[in-house]
Amino acid sequence: MATTKQKQKQGFKLQMNKQVYQEQAQKYEPKRNLLLNCFRAFWVGGAICLLGQIIQNLYVAFLHLDAEKAAGPTSITLILISVLLTGFGIYDNIGQYAGAGSAVPITGFANSMSSAAIEHRSEGYVLGVAGNMFKLAGSVIVYGVTAAFIFGMLRVLLNMFY
Repeated sequence: MATTKQKQKQGFKLQMNKQVYQEQAQKYEPKRNLLLNCFRAFWVGGAICLLGQIIQNLYVAFLHLDAEKAAGPTSITLILISVLLTGFGIYDNIGQYAGAGSAVPITGFANSMSSAAIEHRSEGYVLGVAGNMFKLAGSVIVYGVTAAFIFGMLRVLLNMFY
């Protein structure tokens, strides 16, 4: 049987359409255990949220804040922990294991921002760190601000009529 290079030398043309490509790609695609991946995402995401609740309870107990005022420092603490774990290369391992369970909480956003900053630090602080860090964050910030504006306006309108 002739190899691909031999066929090309003999004048054969290789035709690869979308269907043939999909069939070839599926042969080499790793099999995923959906149930196991869901379980991992669930328990790791839950553990991150549990850690956040423990931190909030500590702020309430020791700093005598109410739950609403402890929410800000709790978020900042979770972001700090995520950035430190990213810097030490630990959060990437958590992300590989847990998938979306580590990406959905606020810690996942902090991880993506800090990993972009770490990756491009050799290019300088302005064009490297800040420029590449906010390429990712820009879309999140734009849609977050836009959604906050729309829901804020809806709330104002609803309060006017009810």
